[in-house]
Amino acid sequence: MIIRNKTYKMNILSVFIAIIIVQTSIPGLGNIPIGPLSVTIIPITVVLAAIVLGTKDGAIVGGVWGLITFVRAFWWPTSPLAIYVFTNPLVSILPRILVGLVAGLIFTRLYKPNKPYRMYMSITGFVSSIVNTVVLLGLVYVFYRGDAFNIYHINVDQLLPYLLFVALTNGLVEAFLSGALVPVIGSPLLKVRKKSTDD
Repeated sequence: MIIRNKTYKMNILSVFIAIIIVQTSIPGLGNIPIGPLSVTIIPITVVLAAIVLGTKDGAIVGGVWGLITFVRAFWWPTSPLAIYVFTNPLVSILPRILVGLVAGLIFTRLYKPNKPYRMYMSITGFVSSIVNTVVLLGLVYVFYRGDAFNIYHINVDQLLPYLLFVALTNGLVEAFLSGALVPVIGSPLLKVRKKSTDD
């Protein structure tokens, strides 16, 4: 399905970008504290944009998220970690763009009109969130393993186990949360989209 009305599509894209800006600007809206973890829900917004608008626009929304992360690392870092790693655009922007790209590609491949799609939305949300975690932590390891002590106050040989621990805690919680919430939020959005598309 393709949204034919370009003005309508631009308006929806603007709404998603505005949501990203709010989530990244107001503490607590983009991250949910769950026990000792701080779980980001911003990938859910990017996935929903890719599902509703398509792969290209999903990548744009993800890119906006990454760009804000990059800029904030210089003048309003969210953590001491941000000063080190998010000033590198490959680390701060690339994984966010990939969230939108992967979400759009997966859902486009799986989606079939007039067939149940909630499971496909769940798969899209789960995998896309995993992509964000794996690519981000992988790039941190590639670029900053020599600075492990300065960033994490651990030895270099402890960095990989530490990043794997983060992936298996925060990363999996974020992925399951995305897999659960994307169908709940995305299903009514997709119904709205159907009214503005040609099958």
